[in-house]
Amino acid sequence: MRTVQPEVFLVARPQIDYEQVAAYLREVGGESWLERLDRGELASDGENLAEFAGKMCYRAWEPGLNANVRRVRTDHQKYLENILSSAHGSVLEHASFSFVLHNVSRVATHELVRHRPGTAISQESMRFVRLVDLPFWFPEWARADEELMKRSTALLEQLEEFQRWMADHFGLDGEDMKFEEKKHKTSFMRRFAPDGVATGLVWTANIRTLRHTIEARTDTGAEEEIRLVFGMIAELMRTEAPALFGDYTVQDGAWVPRWRKV
Repeated sequence: MRTVQPEVFLVARPQIDYEQVAAYLREVGGESWLERLDRGELASDGENLAEFAGKMCYRAWEPGLNANVRRVRTDHQKYLENILSSAHGSVLEHASFSFVLHNVSRVATHELVRHRPGTAISQESMRFVRLVDLPFWFPEWARADEELMKRSTALLEQLEEFQRWMADHFGLDGEDMKFEEKKHKTSFMRRFAPDGVATGLVWTANIRTLRHTIEARTDTGAEEEIRLVFGMIAELMRTEAPALFGDYTVQDGAWVPRWRKV
């Protein structure tokens, strides 16, 4: 049995092709939007993509392009703040971020799949990946309980030994063992692993989904491990896109947005 700690890695973010953006803006007469690039004022690509999509909706690149629009917002921060306050959340769906959630339990991943809209998930398959040990996360309150730790560690070590016994019993490392048979037996063996066993996945979500999920999964009523994981995701996103995640306040670990359900 190996004690582990959940970790989050931000592994992918949006990337804008500014040459193509400029080509489009020349077509519609909105080149001034990119003048900030020359002044070094453009923010992250995720934030810029949300603003680009929003301005596309109303052709609000500069005054005169839309007869109904006499004034356009040129302040990036205030523009995105208006997007959030007016609940124009659809433009936030264009920018997605990918995270590796490492050493998270099946308990947490079962909770996570409930948030399907705006996400993509690739999870480590225990039908293919054989369990040699049982990595496991214990919250602080559990680690402080000596009797609990003694009994739970003994149970996990027994389950771990059974995994090794089955692998030997089935001859999974034999030279003549075909992969299809390995997969079949490994699929059976995973049934004896607890939901708390640590695993990993790649989780991709757009900004609109991230805002909702961060709020829901850091709430004080959420499961404690997933609260920990989404607190880490929230910290990463506040650094990555402060104009879109800077409105949160943290109360007892719960990330509470100023503007909800955008």
